[in-house]
Amino acid sequence: MIRHIVMFKMKESAEGADKSENLNKLKSGLGSLVGMIPEIRSFDVGQDVLNTAFSYDLVLCSEFDSKDDLFRYQKHPEHVKIAEFVGKVCASRVVVDYTA
Repeated sequence: MIRHIVMFKMKESAEGADKSENLNKLKSGLGSLVGMIPEIRSFDVGQDVLNTAFSYDLVLCSEFDSKDDLFRYQKHPEHVKIAEFVGKVCASRVVVDYTA
């Protein structure tokens, strides 16, 4: 099993919307992938509640049966749309993928 963890730090504004609006759009977009992409085994999206100087705004914790399944997920057209949005509204992101 592969665990795929991504943390997102949002820009204060982008794409004609403020941070809060884009954060909600990203959460909703990520959530819509469940059931749409069959390779997803587990998918949890959470918003930071402490808002410290070191906090990221959103985290995605997901699981896939194999690296190949993770790669298929990443290349899925619906995921690609979300990734393009991320590129526009996020100041930074960090990723870790590991075997569970």
